[in-house]
Formats: sequence, structure tokens, C-alpha cells
Amino acid sequence: MLHTVNKSPFEKNSFETCLRFAKDGSAILLIEDGVYAALQGTRITPAVEEAMKNKTVYALGPDLAARGVADKVLEGVKVVDYDGFVDLVAENDTVQSWL
Repeated sequence: MLHTVNKSPFEKNSFETCLRFAKDGSAILLIEDGVYAALQGTRITPAVEEAMKNKTVYALGPDLAARGVADKVLEGVKVVDYDGFVDLVAENDTVQSWL
């Protein structure tokens, strides 16, 4: 299953809720303001590092660039472009959006 999170983890609890329900082997794609969860050195960083032990975490590169944080991505988070986003949707049977 692909989980998408588009809200900042510093304003909403969508990312934390996603982590509670995402099963091992799931893919989590951070888009729009959700990409702030992919940054190193934040209060969310430990949760992302823990999630990456059994889930794959992706961040949309154009959204990172638009927010000026492309150089602050946590090691282990996979940055994808729009084609990668489409590939993730095609590879997963179900997409769950966390709003």
C-alpha cells in the first residue's frame, strides 16, 4: 500500500496517524507540506528513522525544492520526481491519502 501525506507534521497529526496504521513493507510518500517530515534534525526525525526500519519513505523532489529544503533531507529518505510518484501509484494496489 502507498500512503501519501500532504500536511506538515508541525501543523497536523496526519503523518503520525499514517505511521500508526501503515503496515510493514508499506511505502509512504511525503508531498506538498508533508515533505517537512523528511527533514533532518527535527522533532519528527526519530519517528521517520524508526519508520524506515520496515517501511520505505519517499519525498517528492519538486515539493522539497519549492520549499527550499532539498538539501536538508534525512538520510534514507528516497527523493522522487513526478514520474517516480506515478510509478509508486502504479506499483501499489491501494493508495491511502492522509489529510
